[in-house]
Amino acid sequence: MSNRLTQLRSMTSVVADTGDMSAIEIYRPDDATTNPSLVLKQAQTADGRTHLAELVAQECVRSNNKQQLLSQICDKYTVLLGSQIASIVPGKISTEVDARLSFDTDAMVRKGEQLIALYDSYGVAKERVLIKLAATWEGIQAAIALEKQGIGCNLTLIFSHEQAKACADAGVTLISPFVGRVTDWYKQNTNYQISQPADDPGVIFVSEIFDTYKSQGYDTIIMGASFRNTGQIAQLAGCDKLTISPALLRELESETDSLHKVLDKSAYPPTEKTPMISAGDFRLGVNQNTMAADKLSSGIRDFVSHQLELEKIVSSILQ
Repeated sequence: MSNRLTQLRSMTSVVADTGDMSAIEIYRPDDATTNPSLVLKQAQTADGRTHLAELVAQECVRSNNKQQLLSQICDKYTVLLGSQIASIVPGKISTEVDARLSFDTDAMVRKGEQLIALYDSYGVAKERVLIKLAATWEGIQAAIALEKQGIGCNLTLIFSHEQAKACADAGVTLISPFVGRVTDWYKQNTNYQISQPADDPGVIFVSEIFDTYKSQGYDTIIMGASFRNTGQIAQLAGCDKLTISPALLRELESETDSLHKVLDKSAYPPTEKTPMISAGDFRLGVNQNTMAADKLSSGIRDFVSHQLELEKIVSSILQ
């Protein structure tokens, strides 16, 4: 019997959720995803600080505006990291815009265009990149504008069906519904009992999105994210893509019990698409879903915090 990671690869595209180059070299995923938290983690390594110091030396001759410098250097470091990853993975690298822009459509579009231009300067074509945007209403509108330019988007921090529906209506390339953070919320805030992986609320959430997308014929790719254990991953085998941390990839590789395809897009008879969701219904739906409202706002706050931490590192080198 082959290990569970090998079995999973036969039914789902495996994506690495890391900025660690050595882990990507080992597991050779189809694609890779980063976020401000993962970028910060890499920036705190010896190699990361060396790269940042080199970028500081390059950029300091171009501008004397400190905030502008911080933004430029952080963007360049993020894209440099993504470019290194793109040299290893055969598919796409997802790179996130500054989370402080999550409620400013025009600013997100400009930042996405800037990131794509930076990737181009490193020799990475826009077809290899997905711009990650928080799935606020403004983020989804920014994705529409970027997709019209041929820039693929990964809508992240998905915690509600309203977010998933609006992304599908918009025709975005990919969504990242979060499994583990949904589960965390239920464990911390309710008496919900998980007796087996199939009962996991995060698993159920992604499975329901899969059901809707496949039965209604949406092309948007579903990439389950934010896993806490391999049981959650096993219950989503067959999902379009799953982005998995190196620790859980290692665990899957050590497991040899049989893995079965749980989600099968061919199992759904076609049904009519439901009407497009309006901005008002989107905002009301997210607002009325306490879990989604909590996790979306805290997710944005966390990413803003990690962006600020990265800027602090750069600022310390500038001094």
